[in-house]
Amino acid sequence: MMDKRIIVRSFFVLLLTMRYLAFTAQDVHFSQAEISPLTLNPALAGANASFQGIAMYRGQYGSFASPFQTFFASMDGRLNAAMKNSNGTLGAGLVFFNDRMGDGYFNQSNIGINFAYNLKISRFSKIALGLNSTFGQCVTNPASGQWGSQFDGTSFNPILPNGEPFYEQNFSYFDVGVGGVYSFQTDIGKITNEADKGFNVGFAAYHVNNPRYSFYNSSIQTLPIRYSGFVNANIGILATSGVLQPAIYFQRQRKSNELLFGISYKQIIRKASWETDNIKEMAFSLGVFNRFKDAIVVRSTVYYGPFSTGFAYDINISRLSLVSNFKGGFETFVRYNLDNINRKKVRVN
Repeated sequence: MMDKRIIVRSFFVLLLTMRYLAFTAQDVHFSQAEISPLTLNPALAGANASFQGIAMYRGQYGSFASPFQTFFASMDGRLNAAMKNSNGTLGAGLVFFNDRMGDGYFNQSNIGINFAYNLKISRFSKIALGLNSTFGQCVTNPASGQWGSQFDGTSFNPILPNGEPFYEQNFSYFDVGVGGVYSFQTDIGKITNEADKGFNVGFAAYHVNNPRYSFYNSSIQTLPIRYSGFVNANIGILATSGVLQPAIYFQRQRKSNELLFGISYKQIIRKASWETDNIKEMAFSLGVFNRFKDAIVVRSTVYYGPFSTGFAYDINISRLSLVSNFKGGFETFVRYNLDNINRKKVRVN
């Protein structure tokens, strides 16, 4: 008789497979949502720096199956950052990610272009509108999967036909998204004793054209719209070098919802000089977040001038913990963030 634990693991692997194929898949998600700004809201292109480049990796479900792996890279910046006395800036960004399921049974690659316009509406406030266009390709290899029809009564038999009527093993699609962000940032701590404070509120919709998303040449199966909303803040603690960073991120795609909320504490070890590039900011942050009904996320980031690197780990608390032993996903990133194109002022957001 097969080990009961193996049966349970196989059942959950099957559920994950159904999630990606039978239910037309869900978009990638990250525990450090703000580190992938262009998948969070297209209006964030050029919002955080004159130029920034990000590379990130996420692996999950590796404790009981071949891990799901996501590779992500992006760059964005302000196209007219050097223009003085301008209340508006144009931002642009390029984003790429590759999402692999298990042993390569499902592989998705996306490349997107983002444009945004930021308008300053007061001394401390601005609004931004953004547009995203994405080209995606999905590839599957049925031979890599294990299907119910290939169970011969005692074990898996790869010689048996899988019985899956795939019309094609790869397809491509094009989609568009839109978004808007409101930002408030005092940024006066360098000239007064008052602590800096700021917050961002954004809402976006991706896949608004509902592109066909099917290996079976079905016009019914489409990529559903993903709605993304967030609120995050930076609250300087008066008379200290500490910053509180609370955040809430919400996403909905068809019947799937994700709510991620929590807080980080950032400790500035050395402030950056506004007079010379030789004195760069040094800081680190620690945070705890909760992905509702799914995972507790522990995360940390280290900052040095325009460079930052960090990691996050998901402690699984869902029903999947029966086979995952509370082991979830690991995520790490590196980022280069240049805040001013003339390099006279370098700060880490």
